[in-house]
Amino acid sequence: MVIFSLTNAPKRTRGLLSRYCLEVRPGLFVGRLDQRMRRKLWQVIVEDATARTSAVMAWSRPTAQGYAFESHGPTAHRPVRYDGLWLVEQPPADAGKKTKGKADVS
Repeated sequence: MVIFSLTNAPKRTRGLLSRYCLEVRPGLFVGRLDQRMRRKLWQVIVEDATARTSAVMAWSRPTAQGYAFESHGPTAHRPVRYDGLWLVEQPPADAGKKTKGKADVS
């Protein structure tokens, strides 16, 4: 099983994916593909991506987690390998906020 999640993808990319996968909701595609076809579609997604396109591909794999994934494009989440497992690191909720005034450090 393969899952593609696309945000701000060109119509031609979504059209190509819809030939091989079922679009269960806008930008979310699910299908059964062999490794060669999965890699080929991912290559097309990356090549056709605009500066605003973000994509994630997850597929079944005989690992401890039972799957593997790749991502492309702008996102605040990033994959991190921890103790042999792949996790997704999220930035802290206040990462982009600037503080005003002086901090009270009493």
